Amino acid sequence: MLERLELEAFLTLAEELHFGRTAERLHVTTARISQIIKKLERRIGTPLFERSSRHAGLTKAGQQLHDDLRPAYDQLEAALEKATNAARGVHRVLQVGFLGAAAGQLMVQAARLFDRRHPGWRARPRELQIVDGLERLRAGDVDLLVVSLPHNEPDMVTGPVLFSETRVLGVSSRHPLARRDRVSLEDLASVKMLQVAGAFPDYWRADRTPSLTPDGRPVEPGPQFETLQEALALIDAGEGAFVMGAQVSRFYARPGVVYLPFSDAPLLEWAPTWLVTNTTPQIHAFNQAAQDVATRVHLAMRG
Repeated sequence: MLERLELEAFLTLAEELHFGRTAERLHVTTARISQIIKKLERRIGTPLFERSSRHAGLTKAGQQLHDDLRPAYDQLEAALEKATNAARGVHRVLQVGFLGAAAGQLMVQAARLFDRRHPGWRARPRELQIVDGLERLRAGDVDLLVVSLPHNEPDMVTGPVLFSETRVLGVSSRHPLARRDRVSLEDLASVKMLQVAGAFPDYWRADRTPSLTPDGRPVEPGPQFETLQEALALIDAGEGAFVMGAQVSRFYARPGVVYLPFSDAPLLEWAPTWLVTNTTPQIHAFNQAAQDVATRVHLAMRG
């Protein structure tokens, strides 16, 4: 039987693909994470991660273990949370999803404010991945999700903008563009644009991974990715570039990746969305809490 720290270390490393960030999230040393993973690999009898000087990647065995463990771990966490909530007099839980660190920071603070304002309810922030965020909202895994605009889904309601940030182009530090201070949308013709895996709305892809520059020059598509950490690893390896918000320079700094602000791109805006069929007073109350927090802490990043 795996101990809880072993489970958390493995699953967090599988998500972050970086020993240092995993250690930070679990509040232990990097050496401790390395020790735990090595012990787990000895027990199983095969490597679970492919290691390099900059990041880690799951082996085939590691991916299989992750796919088998994740649902069981989530079920265990849900059972413990349910028992804890009952002990604290919490009767209902509002699941609030987010994509990216800045939205996560806002969701945590908004959840605290919501909890104080609404006894008997608890807002639980949950990090989702860009590739399956909308799918999990539709499946009912979360009640609300903070997404980057544009967002125009007929079965969803889009709330007011919570914060905005400058768009940046993430490129390899070895790419010629890395020597520049800023880039323009026309510079997209000189890089391969990484693609989000899975089915994404055409309007979103046109905004974030266009096939043509404003002057009509073709933009070459690059490899697909499912998580931000995968995208950063591909950028670091020189496999392509991607348009992101300026928050990445604060929360996802990497030696091999340079973030270049655009001189001619609109701000990237973030807003809550939820299913039309799940419009409740509690969702409106949480949105108000999120707006109040965003106003108070000035989360706009206009770099």
